[in-house]
Amino acid sequence: MVWRRCLLEESELAGADLSRATLRDATFQRANLVGAKLVEADAAEARFVSANLSGADLSRATLRNADMTRTNLQGANLSGADLRRATLFRADLTDANLTGANLSGANLSGATLGGARWTDGRRICAASSVGNCQ
Repeated sequence: MVWRRCLLEESELAGADLSRATLRDATFQRANLVGAKLVEADAAEARFVSANLSGADLSRATLRNADMTRTNLQGANLSGADLRRATLFRADLTDANLTGANLSGANLSGATLGGARWTDGRRICAASSVGNCQ
C-alpha cells in the first residue's frame, strides 16, 4: 500500500493493517488509528498530530522526522522503531513499549512516559516521568 503525501486527516482507521505501507510525508492529523498495525511501515516525515494510536503496533516502523505532537500512543508497541528526530512533544506514551527504539534527536518535551518500557528493554519509567524516563 502506498499512501505517500496523502491527506488522511480525521480518518477512521481503527484496527487497520498498514503493515509495510509507504506513508512518507502523509498527514494523519486527528486520525483514529486505535489498535492499528503499522509494523515496518515507512512513515518518515509523516504527521500524526493529535492522532489516536493507542494500542497500535508500530514495531520496526520508520518514523524518522515524524510529527507526533500530542499523539496518543498509550500502550503502543514502538519496539525497534526509528524515531530519530521525531517530534513527540506532549505525546502520551503511557505504558508504551520503546524497547530498541532509536530516539536519537527526538523531542520528548512534555511527553508522558509513565509505565513505558524504555529503549534498553528493562527499565520501566516511573509514573511521574515527563519528558524523560525516570
